[in-house]
Amino acid sequence: MGRVGIVTHPAYLEHDMGPGHPESPERLRVINAQLEATGIMAKLTRIEPRKAATEWITRIHDPAYVQCLEEKAPSVGYVSLDPDTSMSPGSLTAAYLAAGGAMAAVDAIMDNQVDQVFCAVRPPGHHAEATHAKGFCLFNTVAIAARYIQERHGLKRILIVDWDVHHGNGTQHVFEDDPSVLFFSTHQFPFYPGTGAFVERGRGAGEGATINMPLDGGQGPDDYRAIFEQVLVPAAKAFHPEFVLISAGFDAHQDDPLASMALTDESYGELTRLVTGIANAHCHGRIVSCLEGGYALRALAGSVEQHILALMEA
Repeated sequence: MGRVGIVTHPAYLEHDMGPGHPESPERLRVINAQLEATGIMAKLTRIEPRKAATEWITRIHDPAYVQCLEEKAPSVGYVSLDPDTSMSPGSLTAAYLAAGGAMAAVDAIMDNQVDQVFCAVRPPGHHAEATHAKGFCLFNTVAIAARYIQERHGLKRILIVDWDVHHGNGTQHVFEDDPSVLFFSTHQFPFYPGTGAFVERGRGAGEGATINMPLDGGQGPDDYRAIFEQVLVPAAKAFHPEFVLISAGFDAHQDDPLASMALTDESYGELTRLVTGIANAHCHGRIVSCLEGGYALRALAGSVEQHILALMEA
């Protein structure tokens, strides 16, 4: 059984974008309740997050944007950042702790305390651009973790697997000219945020290091399995990653209200096993998985359970 860690913190519940918003604190509450009820939580190694230092945030985000968030952070109520994204008094602390939680997860793996880590963090990150918030996201947690792996721990080649149903525009844009980060994404298209066409393959030195697999909706377990086996696995073999990051959105589930895919709880266990196979073959099993989307609460909890169980099998 693999040694799996979990990053969680009460501050992640303090990020609140208002009544009825799909990206709600209840998402983490149902995940934590599921892991406690099934006994899985007791088998995981708790990893304490820390607030990411600004110097790591600004490896990815423009300092002016970070300063803008600091200035706009409310002491009461809500501040709107884009039509879908706002901050409450606890939001910015949660965002710093989300990025720092992923960094702490990386450290725990590199210090040989655990082999894989699931980061049950909020807010999500993969839509956040270098200069602005977008799509429920403030800081791009996975992108920050990728740079941290490279600059703090000296590993060169990072694979990011983004299976959220919405394209990770922010992550792609950060790394699209960087051949040291292989970005692979499955997502519904055309769909929010409107990026992620097949022809988007990176640019300059990074051409070919972006792999988009746009899907038109309705695809299920067999379709995803084929894409991972026929596209991701050989691409990873050629790239030979030294660390794997997962943007783990669970909104391609058949029950999710914000998309129209057909995955099941068990699908996420299967996709995880395909990714752990890559990590075991190339980088000593190193995986940090960060929560992105997933808005059908029962489906989210069940899918995360299957994801973690598959990590524990690695």
